[in-house]
Amino acid sequence: MPLQFLRRLVRPSILQAVSTTPIRPHQPSIALRNGTAALPTRSFSASPPRPKMTLIQVVRNGRGVKPARKLRSPALADRPEMKGVCLKVGTTKPKKPNSGERKIARVRLSSGRVVTAYIPGEGHNVQQHSVVMVRGGRAQDCPGVKYHLVRGALDLGGVGNRITSRSKYGTKRPKQAA
Repeated sequence: MPLQFLRRLVRPSILQAVSTTPIRPHQPSIALRNGTAALPTRSFSASPPRPKMTLIQVVRNGRGVKPARKLRSPALADRPEMKGVCLKVGTTKPKKPNSGERKIARVRLSSGRVVTAYIPGEGHNVQQHSVVMVRGGRAQDCPGVKYHLVRGALDLGGVGNRITSRSKYGTKRPKQAA
């Protein structure tokens, strides 16, 4: 009775996969090869292995589809960066252990969405109606800020007199004295 029930409900491919899986005998933890002990190879994964579903669970529920990952910077819509116009430039205070003033700008992207972006580096020349380039990447100690402005692109200038990490801040290589 149960077998006939399963044959009616389950697709034949599932039954074949279940019935034809070979049963492996227990293998010793250390195998002897050529007279020397060899450890078995293991595949490592960062995530824990998911428990195997039983046949009844597959019949009842089916194999669920994994939900898609939540986007880190949803306003960019799978683009590396986007052009926008500054609506407002100001400062905000960072989260609890930190203190100071973080420079931020409200930007209307070319898609029409308005986002809050962090202005990295010391000093900036952004003002209202400046055209800027926005990339993803949150400011860790500013809640709700998921975007950065790109220094040295469009109307936003690079950081002056910067020696290290110049590519992140749009600074040219300093002239070498000959």
